Amino acid sequence: MSDLRLVIFDVDGTLVDSQGDIVGSMVSAFETVGLNAPARREILSIVGLSLDVAMAELAPKASIGQQVDLVAAYKDAYHQRRVQKGSMASSPMYPGARAVLEQLRAQEETFLGVATGKSRRGLDGLIAGHGLDGVFTTQQVADHHPSKPHPAMIEAALQEIGVPAERAVMIGDTSFDMDMAKAAGVTAIGVTWGYHAPGRLTAADHIAETFEEIPPLIETLLG
Repeated sequence: MSDLRLVIFDVDGTLVDSQGDIVGSMVSAFETVGLNAPARREILSIVGLSLDVAMAELAPKASIGQQVDLVAAYKDAYHQRRVQKGSMASSPMYPGARAVLEQLRAQEETFLGVATGKSRRGLDGLIAGHGLDGVFTTQQVADHHPSKPHPAMIEAALQEIGVPAERAVMIGDTSFDMDMAKAAGVTAIGVTWGYHAPGRLTAADHIAETFEEIPPLIETLLG
């Protein structure tokens, strides 16, 4: 069996804390379209889903046209907030995240990836803003895949790197991440600092309470 291994991270709520921008941009989008904005907890509950799916969840009575307008308004508001504040301020990395990424990246046999509900533009902006260019060998975004928890993102990442499912882990903060991992046949590691309470991560194989727990856990799981 190959010694190569793949560690896939979710982004929002796992690597970066973007809840302020997500909530603010969502409220702005609903105001732009002329609809009442959902409560903060409702907005955070859909983080990780692709925007079209998220808007259908948040505004089920809105017309298809309004949902399309909500997606466009959200993208514009989020982009403007990031331009004005910069990624490091608008979406700061969680404590320990950068150090763990650098530690894992230094391992010759370990490849890093992301599987995110962000758009290509959104992920590119975040990577550039945090100086993470070259860190993630495989980058799977919402533009090219069905929404989580469909396993397409992970399946594409496995194929791109050339590792079997048993040599990969998915790390995320939502039930969507955990369910996606299980559907793809990879080990699911939930984290407690994100947007879904740990009690919702029922499909997780393991739960990490700090970033520092992740590297030794990966060693135990993948060797």
